[in-house]
Amino acid sequence: MLRFSRTKIIATLAVIIIGLSLALPSFFPAESRKAFMASLPGWFPSWIIPQRAIVLGLDLQGGSQLLLEVDQNELVASQAKALRDDVRRILQQETVRAEGGIQLLPRGVQVRIADAARAKVLPKLQELAQPIANPLVGQTGGRTIEITDQPDGLIRLALTDAGVNERTRRAVTQGIEVIRRRLDSTGTTEPSIQQQGADRILIQVPGEQNPERLEKLLGSTAKLEFRMLADSPSGDVDLLPSKDEKGAKVPVERRVMADGGDLTDAQPAFDQQTHEPMVSFKFNLKGAQRFGQATAENVGRRMAIVLDNEVVSAPVIRTAITGGSGQITGNFTVQQANDLAVLLRAGALPAKFTVVERRVVGPGLGRDSIEAGKLATLVAAGLVVAFMFMTYGTFGFIANIALVVHVGLILGLMSVLEATMTLPGIAGIVLTIGTAVDSNVLIYERMREEQRAGRSLISALQAGFDRAFATIIDSNSTMAIAAIILFFLGSGPVKGFAVVFILGILTTVITAVTLTRMMIAVWYNTFRPKTLPF
Repeated sequence: MLRFSRTKIIATLAVIIIGLSLALPSFFPAESRKAFMASLPGWFPSWIIPQRAIVLGLDLQGGSQLLLEVDQNELVASQAKALRDDVRRILQQETVRAEGGIQLLPRGVQVRIADAARAKVLPKLQELAQPIANPLVGQTGGRTIEITDQPDGLIRLALTDAGVNERTRRAVTQGIEVIRRRLDSTGTTEPSIQQQGADRILIQVPGEQNPERLEKLLGSTAKLEFRMLADSPSGDVDLLPSKDEKGAKVPVERRVMADGGDLTDAQPAFDQQTHEPMVSFKFNLKGAQRFGQATAENVGRRMAIVLDNEVVSAPVIRTAITGGSGQITGNFTVQQANDLAVLLRAGALPAKFTVVERRVVGPGLGRDSIEAGKLATLVAAGLVVAFMFMTYGTFGFIANIALVVHVGLILGLMSVLEATMTLPGIAGIVLTIGTAVDSNVLIYERMREEQRAGRSLISALQAGFDRAFATIIDSNSTMAIAAIILFFLGSGPVKGFAVVFILGILTTVITAVTLTRMMIAVWYNTFRPKTLPF
């Protein structure tokens, strides 16, 4: 128990030193950190220096908060129009005429087709009813569209509730990516963008005191274009930066084949033959016609996918892409295919979002919160330190050292994760101060009981750690379960508290058990006492 291998000592100290060094950037302003990094010589590897810092939340530095909600009525209407275009495309491909045209319904479309052509068209229409997949359990058995074939020749295609919910979920996920791209491109500092419930997005921009500006920014349309790479930089050509070739510009023709308004979907997928990751995309009827004609005329050339005047991808057109959908391959990894799909979808918000809540927090309130949080933390820490020292003497001093390391490791982990520190997060740190020394109390009291039972000091020290360890794990596990539930079911401030509390539980194992044990071993081997110092 009191013998630590050199490897274990070095590993423990390395974890502590690295964790504390990761917390250092959070104690310096961003300007100071940037100036320090700029002053480093060019040959010095900058990755060695920790640069990430804890982000102060809206309640600590003020700013603007918007709560956006998906307009499901608008979403259903746009989906019904897209379904009408799909039905029209299928009828054109099969050269089938609809009696009375395609009628648009509130939640779908209906079309009347002669009996002779129904057997040919119906299987194609059924392909539009895509299965609904859950990210966790896979196929759910539901379908996005319900198709009803009536005896009088009327075929009705209606959006299902499950399909609308799935589309709403995807709209929120895609909307978060689009909003993040838009906010980050304006230079705002560390926006917090989170899903709130099933159909809402919570946006918090610390330091921004003008929510109307945010509403205007989020209401604008990002620019997504499909063009052709030019053979030379002369003529009717734009030189645009390339995402794949950082710092380089490539010549792109000014003629736009299709734009983001024509793109209805883009999803990562796998090639059925090679099983390699790829990206599948889909256009509406107008975009499909323009895109098909342009690709047919440019087989063998490279197509430039331009997002916000930057070439994010330049795949080679292998064959003419007709029918309104296509695939992009290029030796992608799964992550690269997913990122490209997100970029393709980020041209415009996938649905209309309405502002349901607007809030502005002044910086004065944030400063008051910080001062109150500092005072509460210092008072709590001071009382805990005093209690431990007076109750357990030398061992209390050891526990207090572990407590300081414990708080430093929490801040270091939050810096690495670039987690947002909120007022509830400060409360979480205060609470973890008490729970961290609680583990030491369990260990020390067990040592006292073992020595009273007649054990030698070294045996009591051994039993104190071994027999209290199971209790420490059980108590921390129950608290971790509660914190995890708070994280997944709570809102922003509650999540901030849960994150800090979970990190505090993880660091307790290192500080209250491993570090304390190592320091007590050093104390025993140095002084060789006969009894406990308390």
